[in-house]
Amino acid sequence: MQTLVYEIEIIAPADTVWSILTGPETYKQWVKAFSPNSYMDGEWEQGSTVRFLDPDMGGTKAILEIVDPPSRILARHIALISKDGGESTAGPMAGKWLGTTEDYALTQHDGLTNLKVYIKTHEEFADMFNRAWPVALAEICNLSEKKQGPAVDR
Repeated sequence: MQTLVYEIEIIAPADTVWSILTGPETYKQWVKAFSPNSYMDGEWEQGSTVRFLDPDMGGTKAILEIVDPPSRILARHIALISKDGGESTAGPMAGKWLGTTEDYALTQHDGLTNLKVYIKTHEEFADMFNRAWPVALAEICNLSEKKQGPAVDR
């Protein structure tokens, strides 16, 4: 496994960025960078099991090990989900995906929120994450700053 790190400064308070990250409708907007019809099934609560799904592709099941609003989310993937809803924890693809973590850290200072995302993943998925995360972060930034108020020059 390798750790990939993505980061962006957002002109909005951490509470606003958190609401964009976790809101059901805004989550669907920024996660399109990974898969066009993705959504999350479950609650953003520490210890809960959630499913990250795309009806055309399947998805993953994860445990939310840390949910500390508005500063941190840590999700650990524990199963793959097929298009028909079946769960798998064995096989070549599952072996590469299980144990992958997503760690979101938000820190607020001087009217800005720094969002840093740490992805621990198999090297096979690095290119996909490297293509999608910059797009996702830009959308999170756009949605957060739009929700915050009048446009700000960047």
